[in-house]
Amino acid sequence: MSENPEVKGGAVPYVMVNGALKAAEFYQKAFAAQIAASMPPDDKGRTMHVHLYINGGSVMLSDPFPEHGHPAKEPAAFTITLPVADVDAWHQRAVGAGCASTMAPADMFWGDRYGQVKDPFGVEWAINGPIKA
Repeated sequence: MSENPEVKGGAVPYVMVNGALKAAEFYQKAFAAQIAASMPPDDKGRTMHVHLYINGGSVMLSDPFPEHGHPAKEPAAFTITLPVADVDAWHQRAVGAGCASTMAPADMFWGDRYGQVKDPFGVEWAINGPIKA
């Protein structure tokens, strides 16, 4: 684990969840995440920063810190999209790890295969890739 890992991707989601370290461990199972760096938890068990690599890109996590102007909020109005080669395999692994399937993989009108899951931390993930012949 590097102290200052490379940030990968053009737009990097920074997601606040209750239990950032637990979420990072879960994402290792659900999305084959690698922990690039993480801050140690404070005396309340909260983590200020976790840097993950998922599918070739960076995703950042933190716990809420209301005393610093970052109160807990329900994740809403966004979806993290994973462009992958095998939508069904990614969807199956995520569901097997504990995500809820909110849309089973299907061939879509725009020419891709697409499915969605919701993780136990409330984050919606879209899994998108090519239709297999």
